[in-house]
Amino acid sequence: MRQVWRHCHAATMAGGAYSLIEHAAIVTRADRIEWIGPEAQLPNVDAAPVHDLGGAWVTPGLIDCHTHLVFGDDRSREFEQRLQGVDYATIAAQGGGIASTVRATRAATEDELYASARRRAVQLLRDGVTTLEIKSGYGLDLENERKMLRVARHLGQTLPLTVQATCLAAHALPPEFQGRPDDYIDEVTRRMLPALAAEGLVDAVDAFCEHLAFTPAQVERVFQAAARLNLPVKLHAEQLSSLHGASLAARHGALSADHLEYLTESDVRAMAKAGTVAVLLPGAFYALRETQLPPLDLLRQHGVPIAISTDLNPGTSPVLSLRLMLSMACTLFRMTPEEALAGVTANGARALGLSATRGTLEAGKVADFVVWDIAHPAELAYWVGGDLAKRVVRHGATVNLTG
Repeated sequence: MRQVWRHCHAATMAGGAYSLIEHAAIVTRADRIEWIGPEAQLPNVDAAPVHDLGGAWVTPGLIDCHTHLVFGDDRSREFEQRLQGVDYATIAAQGGGIASTVRATRAATEDELYASARRRAVQLLRDGVTTLEIKSGYGLDLENERKMLRVARHLGQTLPLTVQATCLAAHALPPEFQGRPDDYIDEVTRRMLPALAAEGLVDAVDAFCEHLAFTPAQVERVFQAAARLNLPVKLHAEQLSSLHGASLAARHGALSADHLEYLTESDVRAMAKAGTVAVLLPGAFYALRETQLPPLDLLRQHGVPIAISTDLNPGTSPVLSLRLMLSMACTLFRMTPEEALAGVTANGARALGLSATRGTLEAGKVADFVVWDIAHPAELAYWVGGDLAKRVVRHGATVNLTG
């Protein structure tokens, strides 16, 4: 069925910029955008239902391209420790950090994980998110990684959200493999990834390349296993130190390299050449009280696409608002509101390999968009917190944000 959405202004985000259409209209057919342009040029759409948007601004549905949304318990007590001056590495060495979430996630049932994750996913949906990625990585064995990825799939089936599931089994060393990281990488590459991929639970593969996680050589083995399974890769890289993981990711044609505070110019050049998206995560930067800024000027200079995400996780980025990350990207990382909005639309789609169908308002793309009661798109980054009045449309249908 065709529908007409008129009396609006559109920030289409085509080309990674606002690409504004004043006095716009949109025609949708079923779950796709059939036409978008100035309302004065609206084609004949006989008897199609018409939605008067009252002069609102329309953007693509927001895309949260890096989350760890499924987990057991929380780590609020570690938050207190960090405020008392204990750093993340020390907390991890004491059995906290990722290890504590692994214990809680393993202990939780699939239904319990789904119930808690659903609450968080609904918060993102109410914030304007229509597509999000969910990583595993708190199970660290086949049974529990499977459990997490099944929850991610279930969320995509039961909520009006498009969910991409990423296997992050190479997130940390589980207790049963302490002192044997290469043996654990064998387990990930030879057993876990093939089994989970065969069950249709994996859209991409990620790893954590850091001195307190896995070395570049170990990560490369994970990437090679992903290639054998025809799965795209991405990487947590350069968050706490420079191991040139971003360059490694680029060599393997990664969709994205994420965090990137310690990125070097050689890494940036490699990412630019490969088309690898830089995913910046201001929530983790803020929560960890980091001071090393990602090299935004180098990313701009070399034309690397920049995405923004919540990094929603229980330990280092307990963030429930992607729009808040737009504000933080501007204030903390010195991005412009236009760059930040591109980071959660056009470039967020690129970071998930979905740019052919999502991320911009263009004919042929999925009809996911948000109708905002604002005077200019810059307001999405300008307002700090709160709940801006909005209407979320996914696959051409208005989403009930009260349920």
